[in-house]
Amino acid sequence: MRRQLFFISIFATMSIFSAKAQSPAPVVPALSPAVVSPTPKAVPVVDSVSLPLTIKMLQEMKAANEEMLKKQEAALQKLDELQKAADEIKVFTKRG
Repeated sequence: MRRQLFFISIFATMSIFSAKAQSPAPVVPALSPAVVSPTPKAVPVVDSVSLPLTIKMLQEMKAANEEMLKKQEAALQKLDELQKAADEIKVFTKRG
């Protein structure tokens, strides 16, 4: 009889602690999709001063990009030559 009372008291204590530990999950309302209102597109203002400056800047950027591409091409050719040399060394070391 005492054993049963002991187990019942342990069960009751555990259920009380577990009831306190279980708090309800907070309810977070779902976000509704944002309504995007169409905005009028801005029309760029073109004047006689900014257009030639913009063209000159773009031409300078193009020249800089072409120079960078030439440097990269030269670097790639060097890497290809190094790779071929490394392959030849591998072949010669396997023969000997």
